[in-house]
Amino acid sequence: MSLAQVEPLAPQASVVGVDIGGTKTHLRLRHDSVERDLVLHTSDWRCREWQRDADTLIELVERFVDGVPIAAIGIGAHGCDDKLECEAFEAAFRVATSIPVRVVNDAELMPAAFGFERQIGVVSGTGSIAVCRTDEGDMLVAGGWGWIIGDEGGAASLVREAARMVALHLDRGGPQDDPLVRHLFQELGIPSAARIGSRLAALGTAKEVGQHASLIFNAADEGSALAETVILEGGFALADLVARLRLRGSKADAVVAGGSVIASQPRLWKAFQAGVEATCGPTIALHLHRGPPVEGAMVLADRLAAEQRMKQIPERTLK
Repeated sequence: MSLAQVEPLAPQASVVGVDIGGTKTHLRLRHDSVERDLVLHTSDWRCREWQRDADTLIELVERFVDGVPIAAIGIGAHGCDDKLECEAFEAAFRVATSIPVRVVNDAELMPAAFGFERQIGVVSGTGSIAVCRTDEGDMLVAGGWGWIIGDEGGAASLVREAARMVALHLDRGGPQDDPLVRHLFQELGIPSAARIGSRLAALGTAKEVGQHASLIFNAADEGSALAETVILEGGFALADLVARLRLRGSKADAVVAGGSVIASQPRLWKAFQAGVEATCGPTIALHLHRGPPVEGAMVLADRLAAEQRMKQIPERTLK
């Protein structure tokens, strides 16, 4: 489903949606029923300090919209991992601009893109996380611990698990002609089995590690049982994030997954589907958001613009 299938509540309003991912930031403007986009590296502007980031992002938005009066901004922010952090970022925007701004975790953009509220959003991009809201508006979060110790099913952690799988395979005397072994050694420039761990560590960041995730799926296409296992375990680990939220009280009956990895890799999506059915049963509806997450930010901005418009209508006209 795309934004075009979610009926706008304030179609005449000019709004901006922003998806702040761990790797890239995607801005989208809707003005006069036309949309245009700007994509830039998150590391080029974000410093992880609420007020400085809010000030900088508003400057970016102002240059991007080039004088268009904006009714509302919707933001999904990687790293806003609880309700208090979302509120702190929103408070910083109230200092930076008079434009109404709503901030949520970037995983919440997935159900928002479908017009869903209080449903579970799962991101499998550079990292991974699952988020939903309770009826009271509190945020429930599972995962998002970073690729060193978690983020299973995200790009960087899939590469980490592939390296671990290959190391164990070779330790047990497995052959080096498995496609996963070959692809891993070639793409990471590993000179010998003894250097698997040090070469992976030398990449340094989740972004640098995660950009090699396609090697796993290429190896699976070539028949690697090792790669198939990495993908299956990654999908089930993502499904476990959903199960954790339900154990903690989520009443969601739908899950929307998205992000650069799961949206582009059918093998991981199928593994995730199987994992959710195994851990949560068949009653929860699963949806894959194949479009950019900024579509969800646009829905948030549109809703906020509609709310602001209703507040400006005299009470007598509402009767």
